[in-house]
Amino acid sequence: MARNNLPEPALLVLAALAAGPKHGYAIINEIEGQTGRRLGPGTLYGIIARLERSGCIAALDVEERGRRPYRITPAGRRAFDEQMRSLQHYQRALRTLASR
Repeated sequence: MARNNLPEPALLVLAALAAGPKHGYAIINEIEGQTGRRLGPGTLYGIIARLERSGCIAALDVEERGRRPYRITPAGRRAFDEQMRSLQHYQRALRTLASR
């Protein structure tokens, strides 16, 4: 996964993990609560697998009730921050174009 061009769902997962580790159900609820968009479990775990392979997140030990939390890695934080800067730049450009 190119770190400077994260798909929106992957960016949402990294944003949900930026404040601290969460398991899948908590990630789904966090994203839905903040965006109104609900990722299904199949979608979420596909994103998690890709983010793990790219080194952006890491699985932690299984918690009670068999839930496995995930955390953002330093590489994931850099990818997230880079994408946020890119989006802010794009937003400024759009505002400039719209104001002409």
